[in-house]
Amino acid sequence: MRKAVIDLGTNTFNLLIAEVENEALNVIHSDKISVLLGMGGINHGFIVADALERAKDALYSFKNQCDVHGVKTIRAIGTSALRASRNRNQLVDYAKDVIGIEIQIIDGQQEAEYIYRGVKWKHDFSEPAIVMDIGGGSTEFIFADTRGVKELTSLDIGVSRIFQTLNKPEEFTEDNLKTIVQFLEDEKCTFFNKAHSEILLGSSGSFETIYEMVYEKPFNARGGAVEIPLDKAMLALEWIIASTLQERLNHDWIVKIRKRMLPIAALKIIWVINHFNIKRIIISPFSLKEGVLNE
Repeated sequence: MRKAVIDLGTNTFNLLIAEVENEALNVIHSDKISVLLGMGGINHGFIVADALERAKDALYSFKNQCDVHGVKTIRAIGTSALRASRNRNQLVDYAKDVIGIEIQIIDGQQEAEYIYRGVKWKHDFSEPAIVMDIGGGSTEFIFADTRGVKELTSLDIGVSRIFQTLNKPEEFTEDNLKTIVQFLEDEKCTFFNKAHSEILLGSSGSFETIYEMVYEKPFNARGGAVEIPLDKAMLALEWIIASTLQERLNHDWIVKIRKRMLPIAALKIIWVINHFNIKRIIISPFSLKEGVLNE
């Protein structure tokens, strides 16, 4: 049976249509739309009017694609921006009553568990690893080994939250960078004392962009997990942080939806590398969407 998962992220809505048989994933269709659901309101707990309209249009488009591909079951998962918004029912009710899509809003722990399920599909955790999934509203961390999850957490340190707190800078000054690092330090929880691994397992998203910048070729979103040399990753991360907006706009391997906020993601990755003394970086093509399918 063909199933669809819609990930209603803070910055991007993602659609995955697939068939799952004997733990094998056969992707029929995938799409993503830059909705920026949290832009303008996430730090104040609401969805602004224009973001709401973009969200409705995206869901209409995804529903049409599901109909074209004969999908009978649609799972729509709302994450950080929706769970933080007081007026989320304006979208939830509209999606159900008008479009015919029922949105399930999950908490941060469930989001992290789905991410782990997705990543585990392509990675065996033969050595303990720290999974990091960078979102617009939140960032999830999972510490796991061959026996399963040992610790997990979801923190409201998403790139869109930080970007708006800093008043949407085009370039990031030294003061901006210090503010971001201090914010990250202030939001740290017990996870950062309990997790111990020299392997960082990046879950799709910004990590895919790092791969594409280093190798100047598309990341295989349906392939296996791929290791990238730490020194090459660090060069790309440091370039991103020091870059101007125009340099990022001109960069062929930075996708449009990440050009403005990518320095925040890059700084967060370096912050994690430094905290855990990371020696290896592995990038997983699978994340929340696949984890929902793998439930």
